[in-house]
Amino acid sequence: MARVIVDVMPKPEILDPQGKAVHGALPRLGFTAVTDVRQGKRFELEVPNVDDASLAEVHRIAETLLSNPVIEDFTVRVDA
Repeated sequence: MARVIVDVMPKPEILDPQGKAVHGALPRLGFTAVTDVRQGKRFELEVPNVDDASLAEVHRIAETLLSNPVIEDFTVRVDA
């Protein structure tokens, strides 16, 4: 089995209230080095083997189920 990771993030032009909340909390907790936070989602999918067909299917899954393409971008990568 191979693991394929799908990371989903809000598009840069989309407001991210969860990221802003985390960013606002950091100084109150004593963390001052972070200038911005964006919060997203990570999905780990197990596939029997990694080939062009399985990666194409994962891309279709990410486009139709795991992300909202209007407001989110996603990346697909194979976990080494």
